[in-house]
Amino acid sequence: MKRVAIVLGAALAAAVAAGSAGATNECRGLQVCVPVAGPWVLAPSAAEVQFQLGCPHRYIVAGLDAELSTRGIDIGFRGALGAPVNPGITTSTSAVFVARLVHRANAAAFRPHIGCIPASGGGERYPTAFHPLPPAAPTMVELPVLPGTHRFIERCPEAKRLVSATHAIGFYSDAPPTAALARSVTVAQTIRAASVRLTVHAELLEAVRAIVQVDLLCVAAA
Repeated sequence: MKRVAIVLGAALAAAVAAGSAGATNECRGLQVCVPVAGPWVLAPSAAEVQFQLGCPHRYIVAGLDAELSTRGIDIGFRGALGAPVNPGITTSTSAVFVARLVHRANAAAFRPHIGCIPASGGGERYPTAFHPLPPAAPTMVELPVLPGTHRFIERCPEAKRLVSATHAIGFYSDAPPTAALARSVTVAQTIRAASVRLTVHAELLEAVRAIVQVDLLCVAAA
């Protein structure tokens, strides 16, 4: 299993030297830090896949890391505009990891990690004379994966308009998913009439919890 370190304010590189479980660095250099690990998220193709991982209440993201099942995954995270580059400015209470497969591999997956610190330790955004509208942030919905075929419809909050949507499949397990496990869950997504429609099909999953995370990009309605 390969591992890649993420430095706050910089994009992630390809996987580095192999690391053992528990050797991630999301809390390195932080005196007070709560580590949070996500599921193994499939990165099946060159198409971009996103996964949002959140801190406990009243904590913000101060460190990031990720485990990779293969070196063929290019991974980074989305940071907010602002200065200086700092927890509470570049990051918030959650982080959106962005990954894509650049070299062909079976059951390619990544496992995101974040290190969270108390919100009072983050940076402060000082007022300016001009206040432009901030970039739109995704609205995250997490769906449980159950055996069989299930259909879901998701919409933006009231007074907001849907721009786009993505989804990701995640498995909560210690080891990366096998090819058979990765094939056991499929998702078909369409966007119609300002809503995201998903058809989730899953075979019987033994001792593994799976989820589908849907990120809706919503903006204020004109």
